[in-house]
Amino acid sequence: MNLDALLSPEELPALTRRDLRGTACVVFDILRATSSFVTALYHGARAIIPVSEIAEAVALRQLRPEVLLAGERDGVRIRAAQSGGVDFDFGNSPREFTPERVRGKTIVSTTTNGTRALRACAAAKTVLAGSFLNLAATAQFLRGQPEILLICAGTGENAATEDILAAGALVELLLAGQKVRPKTSSNAFAAHMAFSVRSEHFPNAVRDSENGRRLLAIPELRDDVAFCARRDFFNLVAMMHADGSLRRV
Repeated sequence: MNLDALLSPEELPALTRRDLRGTACVVFDILRATSSFVTALYHGARAIIPVSEIAEAVALRQLRPEVLLAGERDGVRIRAAQSGGVDFDFGNSPREFTPERVRGKTIVSTTTNGTRALRACAAAKTVLAGSFLNLAATAQFLRGQPEILLICAGTGENAATEDILAAGALVELLLAGQKVRPKTSSNAFAAHMAFSVRSEHFPNAVRDSENGRRLLAIPELRDDVAFCARRDFFNLVAMMHADGSLRRV
């Protein structure tokens, strides 16, 4: 097993030059896209279709009126003024994706970083949406994969502490119990060390991150921070299929 990681969204363009046909990619956007996708799938959503742009989401709704739209820009739900007259059904809070609202539904989502990172991995052998919420299940699914690449979606063009911590926590799980120690890149090692230092109090580190502080300052979103820092709350794997949709494995 070879473990590698991209710690900043600035590294995403390099994926187009990388042969990912034998690689399992795990995308982390802890606050909040991948946490929201995992929650929606656990609560019965049929599929999540990540797209990069608002216009793509609106175009899909025009083709398929039954789909629900989810997304944010600058952390806030997309409104009609941003999308040519369409109010999105959801923002990007995992607490919005309740069983009553999502069961049996297909959701098209666009977020600032998370959906862009997922789309950047589309050529990979396997693409998973990772979060603290489904970390153990994701690690178990990955065992036996020869090449694993962890993608930290980040914030804007900057690295995000919470994504690096989650990547490091996954590295720790993947290293545990291995008879032959996996080959770990310097980035994967750095993520593991970052998590090891904060492992006992990682929810505090998520809260103190740039994104954590930003969300805590918005009354209607502040509870998202603690929600997204819950570890192994959902026993599921979220995998991207050939049609570009995320589904529960």
